[in-house]
Amino acid sequence: MTTGTGRDRMLASIKAGISRQAERRHGSAGPAKPAPIIPARATAPGVDVVDLFRTMLIAAKATLDEVKTRDDVPAAVQKYLAANNAEARIRLSPDKRVSSIAWDKVPLLEISSGRSHGKDPTSVTPAVAVVAETGTVILQSSSETPTTLHFLPDQHVVVVAKSQIVGTYEDALARVKRGPDGGLPRTVNFVTGPSRSADIGKILLMGAHGPKKLHVIVVDEEL
Repeated sequence: MTTGTGRDRMLASIKAGISRQAERRHGSAGPAKPAPIIPARATAPGVDVVDLFRTMLIAAKATLDEVKTRDDVPAAVQKYLAANNAEARIRLSPDKRVSSIAWDKVPLLEISSGRSHGKDPTSVTPAVAVVAETGTVILQSSSETPTTLHFLPDQHVVVVAKSQIVGTYEDALARVKRGPDGGLPRTVNFVTGPSRSADIGKILLMGAHGPKKLHVIVVDEEL
């Protein structure tokens, strides 16, 4: 190979790369991409995404409660903690979807708000959406929804409106992209059930990398 031939090939490669970038900037479609394969269980006619989410969440070893109004959430949290013999102490996300709930209706709950430093037994947070096809909770980071609340406490309680239950990951990602800040968050986490691992001796250990328990409270009305 001569030097000139090698240089010509290098320049041709650079020009092709510049051309591809220009096409992307100007919205050139380029070769058609195949449509993604989406599981029929979440998109088939007549599928009840709420019922499917309930089934898949429980299959993932998480638990579920359903209430009518936002005002019912504090009592539902207290009931959940009592059933699990857990401390009546919770750390709330500063997000108004959770923080504006009337928590004083259950005075026996000890309540604080803000990011977790690892000493909170239970956190209560909102979610971007929950996905029926796998029972997955979609969480995003922000100053109002600190990621530490999603992973440091032993128990994570997620409060969502029924309208936030979507069929597929594609539906959920569309909600992430049109988030309240008008852009993508720094971190997005997909959580399916409690944290677990069987890396050591193939023995299933709950809470290996995060909460030992995940509990979702679905509210009929908007948050």
